Amino acid sequence: MDSKPTSTHGLTDRKMDSKINGVEIKELLTHPDDRGFFREIIRETDPFFAAGFGQWSHSKMSLNTVKAWHFHHLQTDWWYLGLGVITVALYDNREESPTFGEKMVFKLGETELDPEAISAVVKIPTGVLHGCKVLSPFAHLFYITSHIYNPNDEGRLPFNTPEVPHNWGNEEDLIVSAKDRITFIPTAERILS
Repeated sequence: MDSKPTSTHGLTDRKMDSKINGVEIKELLTHPDDRGFFREIIRETDPFFAAGFGQWSHSKMSLNTVKAWHFHHLQTDWWYLGLGVITVALYDNREESPTFGEKMVFKLGETELDPEAISAVVKIPTGVLHGCKVLSPFAHLFYITSHIYNPNDEGRLPFNTPEVPHNWGNEEDLIVSAKDRITFIPTAERILS
């Protein structure tokens, strides 16, 4: 196996720019060798990580799991998919944003499983609706948040809300939590991002 550092299908290679103000995507560099690979995810000095560390979480999800639509008034999220492949959908729900109403959809995860997937960290600012659907037998989402878990900041719209122009697929085939079928607006005033 080549020991020279290589990039794994990053957004720069695909010329995919963020269509949503404040969403940032950090292409990751992979250093493979015969043992596997090494990949640096986030440094505290990364400019897109200025909001800082509050909590690191890990979500293991099964095929056809949909988690959507979530949003926050206080916390910023940084998503990285360590194993598997997911479709990520982001929707700008901030009325004051120059990209209000814009949607981004892309695949995140292992390029070996899906050549359309990208290996990256995605920064999701406050007020941006976010969701995902698992495309592989399972997926491991690792995410950092700028604040510790606060149930009053876990905003939700139903995964199938008509407010967001997105279809996750045949609802009979999806695994969706009861929490992703409700509406909850965070109680704190939103930090403008």
